[in-house]
Amino acid sequence: MDIQNLLDDIVGAVQPHVGQGNVADYIPQLAAVDPHQFGISVATRDGEVFSAGDAHVEFSIQSISKVFALALVLAFDGDGIWKRVFREPSGNPFNSLIQLESENGIPRNPFINAGAIVVSDRLLSVTGSAAMAVRDLLRRETGNATLEADQRVAGSELANSHRNASLAHFLASCGNLENPVDLVLESYVNQCALAMTCEDLALATRFLAANGVGAEGTRLLSPAQTKRINAVMLTCGTYDAAGEFAYRVGLPGKSGVGGGIVAVVPNKCAISVWSPGLGRSGNSVAGVAALDEFTTRTGWSVF
Repeated sequence: MDIQNLLDDIVGAVQPHVGQGNVADYIPQLAAVDPHQFGISVATRDGEVFSAGDAHVEFSIQSISKVFALALVLAFDGDGIWKRVFREPSGNPFNSLIQLESENGIPRNPFINAGAIVVSDRLLSVTGSAAMAVRDLLRRETGNATLEADQRVAGSELANSHRNASLAHFLASCGNLENPVDLVLESYVNQCALAMTCEDLALATRFLAANGVGAEGTRLLSPAQTKRINAVMLTCGTYDAAGEFAYRVGLPGKSGVGGGIVAVVPNKCAISVWSPGLGRSGNSVAGVAALDEFTTRTGWSVF
């Protein structure tokens, strides 16, 4: 298969969708991003990289960082995190307070905001700096030693994180945080503010297509842990549109409100797409369309 030609074709095919939706205007720094951009990259299990469109433009990865935080917690700490976070689809918005209260402070899954805050809290406990632990993992996997959080985005998000602060305080009131709320929120926001390109993200996610083996040939996760992260990505990675994403794309995936999405074809490759315009559930409109096109044309799906 000529992956490069396919990606070039996809850039043209999704142009009607580029600019559709809305940028994440509740984070002022993200509200200023031009929505008329689209990039796509594929990193194969063997390390080949193919890119098209705006694949070398940096963007805020936001909730995609939750995948890497969860991987690190499982690597450092085993299955203990599952006593504090469930693994079920939410069926509700990613920042729902009502669901967290009705379930007594145990988040529905690690990819909604409340669950990711608990994962960041645990990573902070085991590493001393959750955001730096995620950053360092991404630097190793991408080979990009300059990869860093965008402090303008972090500051903008922290100044407007009232809903996340509410979630964190409720978690603490239920005894489901180990560290002070302010420290956990700062770690979580800095983790989400990491700036990457499509090419970076595809490379960073490649270990999930390689049974947990990282870029340096060392094992980050066991095959069983890798399978389980991919499973949770499939069922929970695109918020309350996970069913629609599975129907259209047919791959484990994780989105972020910066407009990025990563998807995993087990034993083959990782795919990253980016376009800032978001649909109702916070997923990139053009990004989902591109992944739909990719899996339809390649036949690469878990189904």
